[in-house]
Amino acid sequence: MMATFALDGPAKCSGLPIVQYDADSLAREIGVGFALMDAQTETHTTPGGSAQNFQYLRMQRVE
Repeated sequence: MMATFALDGPAKCSGLPIVQYDADSLAREIGVGFALMDAQTETHTTPGGSAQNFQYLRMQRVE
């Protein structure tokens, strides 16, 4: 299981630049040896009231 900022998520986190992913681009980044089993996008509301979109992936090791 992995979570990252989605493509329409924030550009920075705590003032630092981040990388945004969708399910396909993150699966490519992880590379061979893992198969994408499920993906879901969720909107998280921060304590300050801002919305941040996250991309969740469930991957399985393949041999």
